[in-house]
Order: sequence, then structure tokens, then C-alpha cells
Amino acid sequence: MSTNPSINEPVKELTSRLGAMTDDELFILMNDLEQASEAAGDDAIEEILPRIALTESEIERRYPGELLAPYRDWKQRQPLL
Repeated sequence: MSTNPSINEPVKELTSRLGAMTDDELFILMNDLEQASEAAGDDAIEEILPRIALTESEIERRYPGELLAPYRDWKQRQPLL
């Protein structure tokens, strides 16, 4: 699992920080959350899914009408992902 502290911080704190994140920070968080959800057991997935939903909502707020296309484009440009 990632060492990204946002994955484990309380959802309320994450919510308040999402708007201040750069696009790269937001996309890195989304990538880390996806990886964590793939590796998580049944108990841990319940902690990760709300964070994924919040992060998706922030991406969609920044890029209206594009859904997660900006994130997918960013992910394709990352050579090490």
C-alpha cells in the first residue's frame, strides 16, 4: 500500500484538503486510492471507497463534463505507473 498519508487520514480532514490540492496531488491521491482498493481486504475497502468517491467528485468539480478523463490522461502520461 502507498505511503500517502491521505489514504489513512479521517475523511473529514481529507474533504477539507481536497480543494487546496494541485491537480497532480489530486491525481496521485486517486492513483494511490485505486491501488489501495485493489490490494485491500473486505474490511479495508469500506474505508477506501468513501475517499475514492470524494476524490472523484473533486476531479469532476474541477473538470465539469469531463468525468475522469483528465485523470485517465494524466495516468497515461506517467511512465512509472
